[in-house]
Amino acid sequence: MKAKSTKKSPKNILSDSVRDYEIQSNSIPLLIDGMENSGGFESKNLWDGINIIRTMTKDKNCTKFLSFVGAIISTGARGIIRDMLKHKMFDCVITTCGALDHDIARTSTKYYSGDFRMDDTLLYKKNIHRLGNVLVPLNNYGPVIEKKVQDCLNDLHQKGLYSVSTYNITNHIGSTLDETSFLYWAYKNKIPVIVPGIVDGAVGSQIWFFYQKHKNFNVNILLDETKLSDLVYDANKTGAFIIGGGISKHHTLWWNQFRGGLDYAVSITTASEWDGSLSGALIAEAISWGKVKGKAKQTTIHGEATTLLPFIYAALLK
Repeated sequence: MKAKSTKKSPKNILSDSVRDYEIQSNSIPLLIDGMENSGGFESKNLWDGINIIRTMTKDKNCTKFLSFVGAIISTGARGIIRDMLKHKMFDCVITTCGALDHDIARTSTKYYSGDFRMDDTLLYKKNIHRLGNVLVPLNNYGPVIEKKVQDCLNDLHQKGLYSVSTYNITNHIGSTLDETSFLYWAYKNKIPVIVPGIVDGAVGSQIWFFYQKHKNFNVNILLDETKLSDLVYDANKTGAFIIGGGISKHHTLWWNQFRGGLDYAVSITTASEWDGSLSGALIAEAISWGKVKGKAKQTTIHGEATTLLPFIYAALLK
C-alpha cells in the first residue's frame, strides 16, 4: 500500500472529514486502517507510520535500517524484533549493548513480570534486578552473559581475529544462540548488528575483561563505521524504523546525512522535544540537518514502544 502524503495545500485543507470508528471485526489491520480518518491525535500518526514502513519494506531499491534501544529486548517485544529480522524486513540493525545482554540472557534463562512500585531494597537482598516492571534474577543475567561472551571472544581470538568490529562480535554470538534470539536471525540472514556504544553494558565489560588477558585483542569501532559508510553510499534509497532514542537513533540519522538524508523515516518515542534532546526530537527536525530528506515520507509516533509494536507488526503482516 502506497503511503499517502500528510501535507495539505490551502485548497484541500478541509478535504478529509473526521469519521467515527465502526469496529465490526477483531482484525488489527482493519482497526489500524480505521485510524486514517479517525481524527485521533496519535492514532493518525500510528496509521501514517505503518503505511510508511509498509512502503519502505516493499521498496527493493531501499536499504532499510532498524534502530532500537536495549530495554525492549527484556520484554516480549523481543519476539517482534526477532521476527522482523527473520523475515528480512531490514538490512542493518543499530542498537545498544543492553540489547545484546538481554538477548543472550533470555535465550537460556527467564525474566519475570513485576511491577514499577516494588520494594527495590528487598529485591536487592533477594538478588533480583528490576528493569521497569521486568524482574531479572542475578543468576539469569551476569553469569550467563559472562560465560557466553568469554567463550565467543576466545573463539574469535583462536581464529586469529585480533582486531574486530562490533558486528563481528554480534555475528559470532548470534551463531551460538537459538531461534528465539534476534541475534541468531541477524546472523542467519547476514544482517549486520552494529553497537556504537558497545562498552556500555555487560557484554562490553566482558570484552574489557577479556582484553586484560589478551592485550593483542581490540574492538575497532572504525570497522563498524566503514560498514555503515558502505551501506549508505551504495544505497539508492535508505529508510529507518527508529524505536526509542539515544545513541542508536542518532547513529542511524547521523550516517544517512552523508547521502543527503533518509527517504523514509518512522520514529517511536515517549520523550519530549521541549528539552532539546535527541531522543525527543521529531523526525522532522532531522530535515534541518540533512539527515532526513525534505521530501521524505516521515512521521513521529508518540507512545510506548512495547505497547505499539504488536499492533504495528500485526498490521505489517497484512
